Amino acid sequence: MQAEFQALKQHMQAVIVGQEALLDRMLIALLTGGHILLEGPPGLAKTTAVKALSKGVHASFQRIQFTPDLMPGDVIGAEVLDPNTGLLSFTQGPIFHEIVLADEINRAPPKVQSALLEAMAEKQVTAGGETRQLPDLFLVMATQNPLEQSGTYPLPEAQLDRFMLHVVLNYPDEDEELDILRRDRAHHFGEDQDQPTAFLTPDNVLHARRKVAEQFVSEPVERYMVALIAATRKLGELDPDMAGVLEVGASPRASIALLHAASAYAWLQGRDFVTPDDVITMLPDILRHRLIVSFSGRAQQWTADSVIERLLALVPVPLAERSAS
Repeated sequence: MQAEFQALKQHMQAVIVGQEALLDRMLIALLTGGHILLEGPPGLAKTTAVKALSKGVHASFQRIQFTPDLMPGDVIGAEVLDPNTGLLSFTQGPIFHEIVLADEINRAPPKVQSALLEAMAEKQVTAGGETRQLPDLFLVMATQNPLEQSGTYPLPEAQLDRFMLHVVLNYPDEDEELDILRRDRAHHFGEDQDQPTAFLTPDNVLHARRKVAEQFVSEPVERYMVALIAATRKLGELDPDMAGVLEVGASPRASIALLHAASAYAWLQGRDFVTPDDVITMLPDILRHRLIVSFSGRAQQWTADSVIERLLALVPVPLAERSAS
């Protein structure tokens, strides 16, 4: 089963230059059913990456362009009056797909964010007094631009917590950007490869999710995960100089997300057990959007990422488990 996912990754690499960490995180989201938030300046192929993933999975896909005038009914659907019968019938919105690209999600107003909250948390929507289930594979991959703030609405903390991963994209280096130019010219002259057939089906993905859930996690690694997340709630006890840096730490939902993400990462590496290194690799993407740095912390130049680095230095690693990797 790993071979199919590696083939999917190679297909995505043929479309996206560099950004290997991004591709891994997208596969991890697919393997765990966890939603993913992609953040980066315009032009870094966030939307293209999600489209490339959807083409590699034989699943229903829908892109939703979020705008300030979007209404909840535009996303989840609404009851429509049939003029012939005089009866109301529910018309499904674009959320009723297996992979949903929420493009520029922070442009949606709060009432749309509230409508998304139930879908992301419960895989269901309520409209017209009736609750309707979403597909088993349901996955939201959202993008947001951190540079432009005009006409945007910051995502509420409750919704941010529903994203399993928050991935920050950086600009490519010069060699990668040169490769991007050459691929664009090849595309212009029709030299790019034909679109491949899907590598995976929803059943394949659901079967792989069960395999990921069966990954062996030793007790020391479990305790290491819990210690890292719990440290966000007692940072001042571990380092008195960091007292008051965080307004809010991470909840047990972060521990669950870390377990799932580390298990999926280990599975993609061809292992059937999780190591502390897997945990360390996934921790920034798990915690980045769950930590709220206080005004005092910002004044001291602390960021969520720098706090995470400090956490990794404060919480001891189970060395015996590390050597087993």
